[in-house]
Amino acid sequence: MNKTASFLLLFFTLINVSAQKKPNIIFIMSDDHAAHAIGAYGGRLSRLDITPNIDKLSEQGIRFNNAFCNNAICTPSRASIISGQYPQTNGVLDLDDKLDTDKQYLPIELKKLGYSTAVVGKWHLKNEPVNFDYYKVLPSQGKYFNPTFLEKGKGNWPKNKVKSTGHSSDVITDISLDYLKNRDKKKPFFLMHHYKAPHDFFEYAPRYEEFLADTEIPEPSSLYYQPNWGSEGVRGINDSLKTYIGTSVSDRHMYRNYNWMLNGGKYKGKESAHQGYQTYMKRYLRCVKGVDDNLGRLFDYLKKEGLWKNTVIIYTGDQGMMLGEHDLQDKRWMYEESMRMPFIMHYPKKIKPNQVSDLLINNTDYAPTMIELAGGKTPEYMQGKSFIRTLKGKEEIDWRETTYYRYWMHIIHHYVPAHMGVRSKDYKLIFYYGKHYLPTSEFKKHYWAKQYYGVDRETPHTWELYDLKNDPQELNNQYNNPKYKDIIAKLKTQLKEQREALNETDKNYPEIKAIVDKHWND
Repeated sequence: MNKTASFLLLFFTLINVSAQKKPNIIFIMSDDHAAHAIGAYGGRLSRLDITPNIDKLSEQGIRFNNAFCNNAICTPSRASIISGQYPQTNGVLDLDDKLDTDKQYLPIELKKLGYSTAVVGKWHLKNEPVNFDYYKVLPSQGKYFNPTFLEKGKGNWPKNKVKSTGHSSDVITDISLDYLKNRDKKKPFFLMHHYKAPHDFFEYAPRYEEFLADTEIPEPSSLYYQPNWGSEGVRGINDSLKTYIGTSVSDRHMYRNYNWMLNGGKYKGKESAHQGYQTYMKRYLRCVKGVDDNLGRLFDYLKKEGLWKNTVIIYTGDQGMMLGEHDLQDKRWMYEESMRMPFIMHYPKKIKPNQVSDLLINNTDYAPTMIELAGGKTPEYMQGKSFIRTLKGKEEIDWRETTYYRYWMHIIHHYVPAHMGVRSKDYKLIFYYGKHYLPTSEFKKHYWAKQYYGVDRETPHTWELYDLKNDPQELNNQYNNPKYKDIIAKLKTQLKEQREALNETDKNYPEIKAIVDKHWND
């Protein structure tokens, strides 16, 4: 062998060795899995022992207590995760928007770093996930039972359909295990492993029918009693919108409530809240249990194959979920249970066990952090920031004091008014501007405009402030309390600064901007 050939052999050997030292990354995301439905996060549901595998993952790694989405709805949250950008920058404001294929930044950047990339399960970003080496994803929301998938190499998108048999949580795990068994073992891998569960309508596998059947699920006090919660923006003047805003667990909402959907309106008042909640939660938690059991299968495989120690494992949800708090179901709200995301990381080589962080992170930070764990640098076009220093046990430098939130849709689906705000570690400021961003002539073209009463109506424009340190359940709106005047002023300044810095200024939506300007000093 001549010197040139020897040099090339050594060169490529070193590249291969270097690649194998890079950590594998598995990003696991469930749909609508709230942090307070995970044992490791404590709270009223923790004693039910629903998530032993996720809890153990947390014990062996780091749990983030202050992880938040910037828009608690599936498509925008997923777009922010994969792009590292906020909605007005990546262009995905609501469920109807598509993420451009050239903005699938996370797999693009990891492929540059030598990774084999794959996404399995729920995708929900409309366009084909072309920048992954392999994909097998659900079309749109997908089905719980015997789901159809769109698979790379099986034809042209979206006609590349393949059928499966079984419950989606089981099937998605099987697909990921097959991918891992047949992956390119010369490269480190990046796998996005996404469950459909526990998204409504909570169709669990039959084997969980008796799970929690004889258990009384602990109830939040705000399901029944919250006289100082909210504002006219969510309750109306003199509670005139109480039966209209926010899909309810009880019989409160005139169109959408869990009591009517499951019991035909059989129960009334407080009993309707109790019966609706118990049914809602048991169905939801049975789906969660199915996810956790399947993660046990996935984790066992990684350990058996010697992949456990060199694989970064992330567990999260695409947002939180209202589980009866404030008599609300679904997500969308800026309230804690909806805005908060579970976020747990496990990587034995660099993350010490039993770590808990209160760092204020959001879903735009996930891609930068994974890229830096893979040996790259955060691209300048990403608006999120890497928190890799925290994973190493160090303090972050020049970190944010508040995280920005914006729910763009208005009334559609669950009668939630459009709103925005910021959350710091101790306080939360919310402004309900109560109007869809599209002109009336535009949104009336959409199919949903005829399905939901009052989509084109403006709801009251009001502010809310919550002192999270003293009122973690957000039972008392303190906006009109003089004691908080300086805090409100500071948060408004930070809200304005974030909107300008993050390209969230509504320059293309003058009607919304006018509402914000008019009511800024209310």
